[in-house]
Amino acid sequence: MASQINKTMLWMLLVLLLLSNMQRCFAAKGKQQQVPCLFIFGDSLSDDGNNNNLVTLAKANYPPYGIDFPKGPTGRFTNGRNIVDFIAEFLGFDNYIRPFATARGRKILKGVNYASGAAGIRNETGQTQGDRISMDRQLKNHQITVSKIKQMLGNHNKSTAAYLSKCIYVVAIGSNDYLNNYFHPGYTTSTIYTPQQYAVVLNHQLSQQLTSLYKYGARKFAMFGLGVIGSIPIIQSSCGSGTNGSACVDYINNAVELFNVGLKSHVAALNHNLTCASFIFINSTRITSTSPLLGSVMTIQVTIFRASSETSSITMVLLTVQVMMVLRVTWNEQGDNELGDRALED
Repeated sequence: MASQINKTMLWMLLVLLLLSNMQRCFAAKGKQQQVPCLFIFGDSLSDDGNNNNLVTLAKANYPPYGIDFPKGPTGRFTNGRNIVDFIAEFLGFDNYIRPFATARGRKILKGVNYASGAAGIRNETGQTQGDRISMDRQLKNHQITVSKIKQMLGNHNKSTAAYLSKCIYVVAIGSNDYLNNYFHPGYTTSTIYTPQQYAVVLNHQLSQQLTSLYKYGARKFAMFGLGVIGSIPIIQSSCGSGTNGSACVDYINNAVELFNVGLKSHVAALNHNLTCASFIFINSTRITSTSPLLGSVMTIQVTIFRASSETSSITMVLLTVQVMMVLRVTWNEQGDNELGDRALED
């Protein structure tokens, strides 16, 4: 046991040293803001305070959330920064992107975070948790933002369109459509659709929502696939142990994978059908399952009984670094921005 712990701590030290070097590298390149604005749509993985004043169980504005964040609990569903915070840092933004609930004045020109804990692609998703801001409502909030930006740019349609076309739109949503809808005992969705049918329905609705976002001026989209939902503790606990438990986990993961496969196809179709649009698919499952560094960090979290908040932040940094590498490779330098317009379909 002692030998295993020593080996684990050695891995953690090596990971920390590597992270320190990577962060210095990104900081050096990221002093200049690479895109004018960053808009974020999603759920609790990206929420940074939009649920704070809602009547909902899906809140994170109290300890122990935020114990490692400079401002304490802010509504982020994590101990410190979330993935879009890291993305904003690595893109050279001086500050994190503000939530729609508190974004005011000219700060919205840097972007807005619309994500909401328990939110989903479908409007009924997450209703057992209380109020939440579904993807459709997030789009309506973005319309409000676009109207304000247009006013700030002198009510010129071309200027607004040119400005928004250079921004990045991060969309990471869909997990709750399984966790707090399809596989939730309070819903009948699973009796209406097979997993295959549900994946098709979800992707069709999300594709329509993305097309609406395109009509509002969005051109550069980073689409996050869903993670391995069946492997999170609450699902594994509900599935139980043994052969039946493993079969339950596999069934959930396979259902989610159907969505990811469909999303990848829709990304390719949107790239083909929408003029000047650039959609990329971020394979979250593949990133976390194929990275030896992420694998070692996850081993550390499992080996040590209580994973430290430092470790979870390391995991987030490693994932974000890989995402940023995909973004940098995908959008080549064009004009004044390092991120251009070419799409990556894989």
